[in-house]
Amino acid sequence: MTVRRVAIGGVFFVTVLIAAVLAREGRDAQPLPGPPLRALAAQRGIAIGTAVRGIEQRNNRAYRELIAEQFSSVTPENEMKWYALEPHRGRFTYNYADMVVDSARKAGQQLRGHALVWFDQLPRWLIGLGSDELRAATENHIRQVMGHYAGRVGVWDIVNEAILDHGGLRRSPFLDKLGPGYIGEAFKIAHAADPKAKLFINEIGAEGINAKSDRLYEIARGLKASGAPIDGVGFQAHLNLRGVPTTFVDNMRRFEALGLEIHITEADVALRLPVTAGKLRGQAGVYRRIVDDCLAVKACKSLTFWGFTDSGRSWIPETQPGMGAATLLDEQLKPKPAFFSVQRALGG
Repeated sequence: MTVRRVAIGGVFFVTVLIAAVLAREGRDAQPLPGPPLRALAAQRGIAIGTAVRGIEQRNNRAYRELIAEQFSSVTPENEMKWYALEPHRGRFTYNYADMVVDSARKAGQQLRGHALVWFDQLPRWLIGLGSDELRAATENHIRQVMGHYAGRVGVWDIVNEAILDHGGLRRSPFLDKLGPGYIGEAFKIAHAADPKAKLFINEIGAEGINAKSDRLYEIARGLKASGAPIDGVGFQAHLNLRGVPTTFVDNMRRFEALGLEIHITEADVALRLPVTAGKLRGQAGVYRRIVDDCLAVKACKSLTFWGFTDSGRSWIPETQPGMGAATLLDEQLKPKPAFFSVQRALGG
């Protein structure tokens, strides 16, 4: 905004400037009642996190303050995906991802990198590459990105959503042109790029014992047996009022028996709109079960929500028509029953 009038000793200019800043940043966050989630989670020996949107974090003061207040771990929602970091081959753009990383470090938060090798949100230039070029581009991407964030991002989702619901591997440029060995190759490249980072395979819809989680287990066991540097497995936990699969704890424990760390990486509980008091109570119960199940498994060391507010910063209404209200806070950043349910569960 350009202001050309300077009237009454500059008062007009100052007033307009302040109004512009407030319009961009909004007001301070209202403190949420009770102990912060990050303090409660620390007492239980786990990290509690949220996915964040960098532009919103920069421009919305209340959003930014609540992230710092409530969470001990942060995942950039889109800023570290391939299309965002390397939109043109060999030309990396770290600005937005760096913004999230810098904010998290100032708030004393852990960082989770998401996601290096995924079938979706790929730049157009990558799709048409032949196998040799794709292998070289994948190795360069992993090395460049992890090298850039070495010492700052401690956990990475190396391979994301590689499995179909029936247990087969998902078609992607990586599977089609590099073969199923691309998964192990990605972990080896990542470990060489940053030996101190924890490396995870991350999957959606594998919370219960089913065909998908069975294949995930086979892949993880095979990687361990081959000496691939895999540290853990992430269960996304995108759920709804059908609830948490009854076999979630047993499923996590079989991965724990492999010596793997468990993280719940993208938890939310979508509601069919319109929202009612009964649906909110049901949602709170599902969130309580997610926390309880994590706490029941010693290897479950981190629980991340995929966003924390319904105010236009959740992927659910953007991608699932008729669904929404999936997070802990409402559109006014006020706590929903789900927030208090999580708080009580962490408090024991």
